[in-house]
Amino acid sequence: MSSNRVLLSVLALWSAICYVGGGAGSLVEDKQALLDFLASTVHTRSLDWSPITDVCSRWYGVTCSADGSRVITVRLPGIGFSGPIPPNTLSRLSALQILSIRSNSLTGPFPADFANLTALTGLHLQLNSFSGPLPSDFSPWKNLTALDVSFNDFNGSIPTTISNLTQLTALNLSNNSFSGQIPDLELPNLLFLNLSNNHLEGTIPKSLQRFPNSSFSGNDLSPIYPLTPSSLPSPLPPSPPQVPSSMTARKLSESAILGIIVGGCALLFAMLALFLYHCYSKRKDESLISGKGSKGDRSPEKAVTRNQDANNRLMFFEGCTFAFDLEDLLRASAEVLGKGTFGTTYKAVLEDATTVAVKRLKEASVVKKEFEQQMEVAGRIKHENVAELRAYYYSKDEKLMVYDYFNQGSVSSLLHAKRGQDRTPLDWEARLKIALGAARGIAHIHMENNGKLVHGNIKSSNVFLNNQQYGCVSDLGLPSIINPMAPLVPRTVGYRAPEVTDTKKASQASDVYSFGVVMLELLTGKSPVPIVGSGDEVIHLVRWVQSVVREEWTAEVFDVELMRYPNIEEEMVEMLQIAMNCVARVPERRPKMAQVVRMIEGVRRFDSGNRPSTEARSEGSTPTPVQGTEARSEGSTPTPVQGTEAPSTPQ
Repeated sequence: MSSNRVLLSVLALWSAICYVGGGAGSLVEDKQALLDFLASTVHTRSLDWSPITDVCSRWYGVTCSADGSRVITVRLPGIGFSGPIPPNTLSRLSALQILSIRSNSLTGPFPADFANLTALTGLHLQLNSFSGPLPSDFSPWKNLTALDVSFNDFNGSIPTTISNLTQLTALNLSNNSFSGQIPDLELPNLLFLNLSNNHLEGTIPKSLQRFPNSSFSGNDLSPIYPLTPSSLPSPLPPSPPQVPSSMTARKLSESAILGIIVGGCALLFAMLALFLYHCYSKRKDESLISGKGSKGDRSPEKAVTRNQDANNRLMFFEGCTFAFDLEDLLRASAEVLGKGTFGTTYKAVLEDATTVAVKRLKEASVVKKEFEQQMEVAGRIKHENVAELRAYYYSKDEKLMVYDYFNQGSVSSLLHAKRGQDRTPLDWEARLKIALGAARGIAHIHMENNGKLVHGNIKSSNVFLNNQQYGCVSDLGLPSIINPMAPLVPRTVGYRAPEVTDTKKASQASDVYSFGVVMLELLTGKSPVPIVGSGDEVIHLVRWVQSVVREEWTAEVFDVELMRYPNIEEEMVEMLQIAMNCVARVPERRPKMAQVVRMIEGVRRFDSGNRPSTEARSEGSTPTPVQGTEARSEGSTPTPVQGTEAPSTPQ
């Protein structure tokens, strides 16, 4: 008897130890479950999930409870997951409250082992390719408040057990293949319902008739409200008594007056509507996506159902760490950064504080396949001096490109914004690094696609500063997808090579010309295009520099903000010579971008920080040297730059 008591005591103690140990190991088990899911699922984007990092603070898309003991939220939209959800992975997250794996390419049936996720309050599986029926029993998820399985291939009937989800406030089963009749769902807390675009038939239950017609459109349903006796045709009324003709004339006259009043009001209303439409059209360009305001005040649900189908998604490239989809982008607050040849660029701040640059293209004249091919070419380029294309979106009405946001702004803004006021100008070192970085980026682009790739839109507003403060070029390869007959934008004419103005076809040689203009912009501080609010006269920058150099007033070319820095005259003149070689009128006389890189590197050894001697520079890597270059002082004549072409008349 005593031995039994001892055995029971040992078992009780062991159970207690196991219980405590299990509680302490729950987070470890959650972490392993997520790692198993990631290892067993095909995905195109990498996640920073490592066994040696803290799951609660370092893992993207994962949130833990306040005490850090369990994983309670997993949000992984648009990661590029494909295939079925591996069994016994996510279902082991027994404390999970919110699961969002929307906007992927997941397939297979609704995971049966999700019945283990009894703590779920939000389940978001929309915009995938799940198929088969929904579970017949929804009782395990009695805490659900939001269920969204829209834009999948689910079929079968809508389970009646959904009515057991008494806490449900949002239910979206739209754009699937559900059939049969709609069950009478007694859901007192339901605020949003969408059953549209299925194969449902019959009548709408009385409990759901409080929702608008749009919640049921795209089905074969009877009218929401049955005909009432008052809506049926009434018998013909008895013939009215005869009245004198004078009374008839008076009544007709009153009717005519009433008609005139009504017609006048209708005309005024039409004029007001036209005026409001005109105002709306003027503001349309200020929106990010199909009329969305800058504060994200449009319903994302309406936006997605109107502009997006299952095949039109925000497509991310491999290695991108962003985790948002089109819905998140629609809700983002947007600020116009600039308008250019190929569209408008916005700064978009998402709800999780992620900031990206979004380019909304205009005049895109290619079909979806060609657009995607060009985006794939651009997305494959990985170089520290090329702004990486992170994602793109294609639909009939919208074409979007998503880049990293550079918080220092473009080189154009750094050079020209608030010029003359209290500001920190770009020093010579910064301008050299910008020129060298941009040159390296363009040279790398020219080597892609078997050495045939063209940037096509080089200008200072498309050059930014990377983390090392070197130039970084953006907006790669857009001319090939834009209608060649689109009108030229005055803001870009100053960068276009002469042959592009005639043929409207960019080439690697025209990229060299445009880069030469950017170099002249860095050297002179003058913009080749109008700058809003600057008040400066717009000049043809290339012709102006040529005319000044021809008159042997070389020092007059350089930006007055550079005059404060000593011992840079020789470097500036050498950079001017490189720029003038780049803007040669005849394309065949321009150097290749790889040669331009070597020339700029020859001006100064950036890797070591030491200036090389003339003997140390490789032959052909630098332009013709200029003898005796000095800053122009009173009574002295500056040395001309050799080898420039005869200029045209300055404009």
